[in-house]
Amino acid sequence: MSTTGSKRPAQVSAARRRTVIDALRRGAVPESGLDLLATGLDRFEAALDAELDAVASGGSVFKAVRGEYGSGKTFFTRWLGERAKRRNFAVAEIQISENETPLHKLETVYRRLTERLTTSSFPPSALRPVVDAWFYALEEDALAAGATEDELPGEVEKLLVARLAEVSRHAPSFATALRGYRAALAEGDEATAAAVLAWLGGQPHVAASARRSAGVRGDLDHFGALGFLQGLLTVLRDSGHTGLFVVLDEVETLQRVRSDARDKALNALRQLIDEVHSGRFPGLYLVITGTPAFYDGQQGVQRLAPLAQRLATDFTTDPRFDNPRAVQIRLPGFTQESLVGLGVTIRDLYADAATSPERVRTVVDDAYVADLARAVGGALGGKVGVAPRLFLKKLVGDVLDRVDQFDDFDPRRHYKLTVASSELTDVERNLAATVTGGSASADDIDLEL
Repeated sequence: MSTTGSKRPAQVSAARRRTVIDALRRGAVPESGLDLLATGLDRFEAALDAELDAVASGGSVFKAVRGEYGSGKTFFTRWLGERAKRRNFAVAEIQISENETPLHKLETVYRRLTERLTTSSFPPSALRPVVDAWFYALEEDALAAGATEDELPGEVEKLLVARLAEVSRHAPSFATALRGYRAALAEGDEATAAAVLAWLGGQPHVAASARRSAGVRGDLDHFGALGFLQGLLTVLRDSGHTGLFVVLDEVETLQRVRSDARDKALNALRQLIDEVHSGRFPGLYLVITGTPAFYDGQQGVQRLAPLAQRLATDFTTDPRFDNPRAVQIRLPGFTQESLVGLGVTIRDLYADAATSPERVRTVVDDAYVADLARAVGGALGGKVGVAPRLFLKKLVGDVLDRVDQFDDFDPRRHYKLTVASSELTDVERNLAATVTGGSASADDIDLEL
């Protein structure tokens, strides 16, 4: 991902700058403010914006993002999520994992979606504000149609039935739970209302008394989750949102689960793609991320031929000519030049709020940023593609913070890069083990089984 030619806004609020810098200091991808760092993504913008507009008009899109570790997949999806949020989409980012969120259990994926649901106005979980806004919209529509105060409950019920007619064909309990939630609120029973809403969000172990009160039973299952997702999209649309942007991150973890669970997860992914393309989920933009090994290897997508056919994309040409409209898009990763460019962007962003901006830019000049980038890449076996996270963490926390706080600190004289094993991810640790004559152990080598 090239990072030359920054388009960073001239004026950046202190809060946005602090959010970005604090995340980088921790070695994390910022949750917001990614437009301040997103340079070199111009070639994707037109196609992706067109897809977001199509979804906002009632369409649905599935996208697969492909890239090695360190290529910026999480950054890319959060950047795209911010663009969606500016179009009034609701957004949810879900980490796929064998224990916490197995992909073959769509009821768990749906639950994580509602837990992580966010809008431009509300942080996670925004489920309750969205549902409350939906009921308010129904009341406004009923009043606009001439309903009196006495007629309002009945007219809202008619609108609820009409709006959720298609959803009720697949998941009638979704509408039933919404009625139960509204009834509990009308009676002032906040505990029951909260419990019913939790059940609507896919939470298990909801009190039986609350479920009986709402007229629902049991817990959400794999197939019911698709109906509930359809219902959530309807509620979002009617409450004023243009769509729902969902990211299933780190799908490549499927390669490490038991073969039976892996096969079920791959089939669930195929099912999701087919449902999106069938038009069942108007207003949904669904993104998955994975490594090339996941898309091309026999322990990933290629294990299920129908799924491989749906995701097949030609990457034999020069990356410059990749088609951003294709179902699968490739992030080529960082080069030494683009890593330095990103470091310079971060340095300038930091300097704008520093005690002495000119001193920061002078002491941590472009040449020093380049030296640090080379040193971090060298510490990781020369693999620049996996260096961005650690490089930015060192740049902000070890260098820029010290230059800003200590007038006599000179990183060329007073700082020597150190990389402790405890601050590395597994991938970084494996690469660092091969530096300076060391070698990776047998346990550090990933085998295709």
